[in-house]
Amino acid sequence: MDKLDQYLEAATRSNTRQSYQSAIRHFEVEWGGFLPATADSVARYLAHHAETLSVNTLRHRLAALAQWHIEQGFPDPTKTPVVRKVLRGIQALHPAQEKRAKPLQLNQLEQVTNWLDTAIVKARDEGKRSAELRHRRDKALLLLGFWRGFRGDELTRLRIEHVQAVAGEGMTCYFPQTKGDRTYQGTTFKAPALSRLCPVEAYLEWICASQLENGPVFRGIDRWGHVSDEALCIDSLIPVLRKMLKNSGIPSSELYSGHSLRRGFASWATSNGWDMKTLMEYVGWRNVQSAMRYVDAADPFANYRLQTLQVQNEELQK
Repeated sequence: MDKLDQYLEAATRSNTRQSYQSAIRHFEVEWGGFLPATADSVARYLAHHAETLSVNTLRHRLAALAQWHIEQGFPDPTKTPVVRKVLRGIQALHPAQEKRAKPLQLNQLEQVTNWLDTAIVKARDEGKRSAELRHRRDKALLLLGFWRGFRGDELTRLRIEHVQAVAGEGMTCYFPQTKGDRTYQGTTFKAPALSRLCPVEAYLEWICASQLENGPVFRGIDRWGHVSDEALCIDSLIPVLRKMLKNSGIPSSELYSGHSLRRGFASWATSNGWDMKTLMEYVGWRNVQSAMRYVDAADPFANYRLQTLQVQNEELQK
């Protein structure tokens, strides 16, 4: 790979690049489509999967196909009237309510953390280093993910050299690029030191126990207690979280996902009087629509305040 290819590849986030490659493979290999594609073939592809894939998934497939054609210098067939009309028809005939992860409540966070603390002590007393490391990692991942409202991909991309943590004071987490950061300015997030359920203490204990000095913060651990050099795969976060919840006695653990931490924090913040602007700035949401997807109905006036803020923003932009 020459420098030009390296810069072109760096312009697209790795998880986006991988998901687009998967979408192209699905169109070309699994469905049997040909590239470059015609508008008719793309429309037939949508129709074929209308009953099995969500509208959001179909939109993602179209975005991947559009990027492939543009990068290869071909006309983009996804923007043609027939493709757009078919997609509108699918939306009309197959409406589906957006599935949202169940938010993790503060009392549940405490229940899981207490279970992890007990499991850490037990594993240490029994000399089971692999189990002890896994529980310490999971505790740090859980508490940092909740109190910072991080998405799953942010937790997997967090690196030790980009974290500064001081016991009893707080920590900062820097990301060279975040979602929506098209200019690669980088973003720094701060996390508080708390008297209980502290993300800073959990992070420092995990780093100390694992003896890690640089690289990804959250990694895989084998049965012998060897910590991987690679970051946890984004697809492994949901099983890790659900296993924690199930082992700690949280019912219906299958209803939770990586978004449960962010939704849980947003619900906690709004129910404790955070105004919408503060919440959006803290989490890193750039628009009100993003915030509305995460604020839980535990605060019956939260959506009203968000909608009011949205109207105010639209008036200012006129």
